[in-house]
Amino acid sequence: MNEEKLKAERERLEAMRFFEHKYASEAQYIAGMDEVGRGPLAGPVVAACVILPPDVELLYLNDSKKVTEKRREVLYDQIMECAVAVSIGMNDAARIDEINILEATKEAMKKAVAGMPVTPDLLLIDAVHLDDIDIRQVSITKGDAKSVSIAAASIIAKVTRDRMMTELDSKYPGYFFAKNKGYGTKQHYAGLRDLGPCDIHRRTFIKTVDTAWQ
Repeated sequence: MNEEKLKAERERLEAMRFFEHKYASEAQYIAGMDEVGRGPLAGPVVAACVILPPDVELLYLNDSKKVTEKRREVLYDQIMECAVAVSIGMNDAARIDEINILEATKEAMKKAVAGMPVTPDLLLIDAVHLDDIDIRQVSITKGDAKSVSIAAASIIAKVTRDRMMTELDSKYPGYFFAKNKGYGTKQHYAGLRDLGPCDIHRRTFIKTVDTAWQ
């Protein structure tokens, strides 16, 4: 990376520290929270909670959807190495069917907070508010592109879930989970037509799209 591009990248990252700087005098441990997997037909919803050291520089850190798979893997390792604390929470398809995806997502986030080895003083959360948590929260719309802490949580959650779905592909062949990660692609629908749903399919989700695969 030449000096001009490096400068631009550092300026972008500095802009993504707005909320971290805003609350720095009020909270020692600021945690970012995000989730992945609300939309797929199969697999868990996964939430991550991450506390980064102040002003840590993680080049190319961004919303996981805006980062290539290869770059996500690199950032995952960098975050895990430098983070003050990281925790994962998740809910499987059965729990999603039982209480609905929004409540399952919030529950997964609460699990992630509960598992933190360092208790956050403040939670920066991507567009969600959690009830029954005695920690100050700031909900930020599209926060994974506006906060380095939320972006880090987005990366951790995404890589964790993608790795799980890749492993589940060998256990449940025919749905191409390693490729589609549980989302409704043509190959996935073809697998549903040929095999029917498996243990990790969300029955409540399949009902709404059954004309696409039956």
